[in-house]
Amino acid sequence: MGETGQGAGRVQGLRWFLATLLLALICWGGAAFAGGKDDELRFPGDPPDHKVVYQFNKADEAYQKAVLFSVGAMLRKYGDNIHIVVVAIGPGLHILAREPKRPVSEETRQRVSSLSQYGVEFHACGNTMKALGWEAEDMLPFARIVEVGASDLMELQEDGYAYISW
Repeated sequence: MGETGQGAGRVQGLRWFLATLLLALICWGGAAFAGGKDDELRFPGDPPDHKVVYQFNKADEAYQKAVLFSVGAMLRKYGDNIHIVVVAIGPGLHILAREPKRPVSEETRQRVSSLSQYGVEFHACGNTMKALGWEAEDMLPFARIVEVGASDLMELQEDGYAYISW
């Protein structure tokens, strides 16, 4: 038997409220679990479960594209549940220069810039910069200059970053 009057209105309102609440929980839950462990909620600002550092040390375009493709693939797989650092040393440093002395394709330059906007950190080896006679203003604005790229790689590994070399 169906209810009539005020009782029916309350039941219909309760059903609408519960349906809306369920939908909100599904949407929120999906976002909270995205990229996280199945049994843990992830909230904005939580530290990522995954940390990786890439060594970027060659000027070869095929090498550069391969490394940057891998960085992008890691971002697609883990979303905001990964922190990625690319340490550019030696001939690889040119990807972070405003005016590189070695050829860097426009596609590579755009990919590096785009990845930085997605939170990938690019570290520039200060030692290599000194050897080239470069200063901070010679580098792209998002490049973080570290004193020695090799020591940066070591220290990041000591901090729990997985090390990827090509």
